[in-house]
Amino acid sequence: MRTPTAQELFRRRLPAGVSDEGCPEGIAQTPERIDESHSLRRSMSTLQLTLIGVGGTVGTGIFFILSQAVPEAGPAVLISFVLAAVVAGLTVVCYAELASTMPSSGSSYSFTYATMGELVAFIVGACLILEYGVSAAAVAVGWSEYLNLLMHNLLGFSFPAILSAAPDAGGLVNLPAVILVGMCLLLLLRGASESARANSIMVIVKMVVLVIFAAIAFTGFHADHFSNFAPYGAHGVTMATGSLFFSYIGLDAVATTGGEVHNPRKAVPRALILALIIVTAIYLLVAVSALGAQPASAFSDQTASLAHIVEGVVGSSWPGTVLAVGAVISIFSVTLICLYGQTRILYSMSRDGLVPAKLSEVHPRTRVPVLNTWIVCLAVAVLAGFLPLGILADLTSIGTLSAFALVSLGVIILRRTAPDLPRGFKVPGYPVTPILSIIACIYVVSGLHALTLMAFGVWIAIALVFYFTWSRRHSELAAPPRDLR
Repeated sequence: MRTPTAQELFRRRLPAGVSDEGCPEGIAQTPERIDESHSLRRSMSTLQLTLIGVGGTVGTGIFFILSQAVPEAGPAVLISFVLAAVVAGLTVVCYAELASTMPSSGSSYSFTYATMGELVAFIVGACLILEYGVSAAAVAVGWSEYLNLLMHNLLGFSFPAILSAAPDAGGLVNLPAVILVGMCLLLLLRGASESARANSIMVIVKMVVLVIFAAIAFTGFHADHFSNFAPYGAHGVTMATGSLFFSYIGLDAVATTGGEVHNPRKAVPRALILALIIVTAIYLLVAVSALGAQPASAFSDQTASLAHIVEGVVGSSWPGTVLAVGAVISIFSVTLICLYGQTRILYSMSRDGLVPAKLSEVHPRTRVPVLNTWIVCLAVAVLAGFLPLGILADLTSIGTLSAFALVSLGVIILRRTAPDLPRGFKVPGYPVTPILSIIACIYVVSGLHALTLMAFGVWIAIALVFYFTWSRRHSELAAPPRDLR
């Protein structure tokens, strides 16, 4: 396979409709980039994009993982949230710079393709497939817990254990999780703008529900719950940070929309930063109120933990029912955004010839990659139905952190290889900020369980086998060079 030129790498990251001004050597629009059978539709605003970031982020760490992170760190889980936010913040500004330079679908996969080449990009794509697919499954598993609580409170019955838990958790299949993925599939097939509008409504519901939770929980606040603040020391804080980082995946989803948002050079960086601020504020508000209302020891293996907390504060089931209603409605958005992000990563990889071309073919009316969407949703449904939440969350975190570190490295590389490219946003404190981001990501990965690291290594090995046996021969860059002028 020949070595691609910088011009080719950069050109392939620009979607149809984006000006070529400022590209290396003035690369012009090419038929390849404006092929209507493979082009997406620009239909989203900055506000919708911000809400995609919030919708794909708020919910995972609060509604589900809090009950697993608190037993690892105790009340010091608050520090874990702050550390996760700092790492995410360092990376978000790196995302913002690359998104303002290369406003295309594919997020960190596209960024590394343009800065580090095909092989590294393929590895990042494998990380993102793990990140989005497993995250969607993890959220679907947690969603079923709230659905069961809601059904029990309102109807007096719920799904039996054998149909609401994975085999490893004492069941046969998590049927509610599979049903949720199916509902997301139907919405995604309608188109990006329809999905974005539905997400915006669900995010508003989610914010209202979490504010109601915090207001109720603060009425039962006990300061002595924070007395033994860090019972497991720094190691516990690091482990909890690794688990919680899974909840910041929605920020990456913002950067996957470069081909479907108006004025992406400005909209994507603004949405990334706004989403991070909103997400961090909500996480800390809910975590402080939850820990104040319930001792850390009570979080261990507690399903639908937020609902049980407010029920304990009020002494009645109605607050838990209200919270469960909000969770069931709003957490739909997290799964939806994760699935959306996964389909756009595969779309970009298919455009580059690294996975079969059929995965980038779009419906002529909805402009949705239909086959791609079906395959992603079916795979996620299998994961959600048969794997427990804890395993899924840690695998998502390591995929996210790996992609984040390579995005930060991409900023440094692009500054050196193409310093004159027009950038709508520049990383403040360069080069310290991207270097700190890389170091922070490595530090958080070091706190994950050894089994998670081994599983990740196996996944990357499988991906590399696929690359060298199939992708390398079918890649667009394996074709003879084309005239870029």
